[in-house]
Amino acid sequence: MSAPKVQLLLTGNELMTGDIVDSNSAMMAQMLKDLGLEVNRKVTVADDLALLVSEITYMASTSDILIINGGLGPTVDDLTAKALALAIDEQLSQHPQALTHLTNWCQQRGTELNAPNLKQAILPKNCQVIANRTGSAVGFSVRFKDCDIYCTPGVPHELKTMLKEQITPTITKSLPSDLVTEVTRLQVFGLGESSLQKLIDEQLPTWPVEIELGFRAGMPLLEVKLTTNTHKGLELKALWLKKLADVLGEHLIAEITGKPKSLAEHLLNTLQLQGLKITTAESCTGGLIASKLTEVSGSSLSFEAGFVTYSNEMKTAMLDVPTNIIEQNGAVSEAVVIAMAKGAIIKSNADLVIAVSGVAGPNGGTDDKPVGTVWIAWGRLNNIKTLCLLLPYNRLQFQHFVTAIGLDLLRRLLQNLTSTPNYVIERAFQPRQRFKDKAQNINNIID
Repeated sequence: MSAPKVQLLLTGNELMTGDIVDSNSAMMAQMLKDLGLEVNRKVTVADDLALLVSEITYMASTSDILIINGGLGPTVDDLTAKALALAIDEQLSQHPQALTHLTNWCQQRGTELNAPNLKQAILPKNCQVIANRTGSAVGFSVRFKDCDIYCTPGVPHELKTMLKEQITPTITKSLPSDLVTEVTRLQVFGLGESSLQKLIDEQLPTWPVEIELGFRAGMPLLEVKLTTNTHKGLELKALWLKKLADVLGEHLIAEITGKPKSLAEHLLNTLQLQGLKITTAESCTGGLIASKLTEVSGSSLSFEAGFVTYSNEMKTAMLDVPTNIIEQNGAVSEAVVIAMAKGAIIKSNADLVIAVSGVAGPNGGTDDKPVGTVWIAWGRLNNIKTLCLLLPYNRLQFQHFVTAIGLDLLRRLLQNLTSTPNYVIERAFQPRQRFKDKAQNINNIID
């Protein structure tokens, strides 16, 4: 049996005008995903009674689970209870359980139970109350057109508590007994969605329908998700997970268990296991590589110092880059980035380094070194590797891509990974002043 169809209905003028940014639907989708349920439709409507009735009627007829969020408060524009009652052709009445909740809520706060508050106890007859232990408005549920409808408060922390403690456990109990949901999530770097889909189409053309394949683009990591809802899918999953991992190759960072890790976390974990320390020498990224490393708790075990040498003078003053090398080659060059890397290792006494120098733009490019050109150096003092890429993105995207690529290159080095990353194949650049032999191929670019 297939998984139940889930839809979300968000209500409120403030959502339509942008006065409030909708974060509740993301929260609900994430919590439902943990149950193996995907939201296949989401609608946001204003505080309009006719629109609400129309949407509730339609969505209930096209889904198995409908969660309505918002519109449970004490004011005249809170219309969910009235709209639901009209949609299911039920009378509104004062619900004793909701009234008890409101009475207790007001007594605990020393406030009067006034007429606007009492409105929150007027609910569709025969609905089931969903307790709200952190707010005044109870939730409620009904079954209509073979659809379970849950009405929830718009306040995020109230919604989260209600979902976690009551709604998702109720949904779990109602799932078909033959529904076997399992979700496996993979982190990938260096392959975009279209490139990866092309590889799968070409190399795994008989991908089984019992395993749903999904992608979530991120910066910088792409998440690939395999979802099974049947026993047959579960039986097939191990085999096809192995096939997918072979296609991903060394672009596969890790299988996600728990909270996803960043590229910096993966690198730092490897550094700590090997008892190594890293330093950074940054120009075009302005310290972003060091920032990503120090975002991670415990990074001081492997990272003690980084250098931001944005000007040519500071490259010389802080990292002992010879002025004649800068004059002869320019700041964005292999010779300079190697000197930056060696200077950073010597100054910090680290084991490994990532050094970068590039043209972030939007100005500063030349015919030989257009905007987006970057030289990256990484490795040990006696074995510095270099790479030149052309990354034609806006300034901020350029800095983030350079940072991610630098972290990934060092990860590959420490894990003895030898294949050429997709970003090198697609973005390798040969500045004319470096390559006198025009016949050099991609394998010559990684020294």
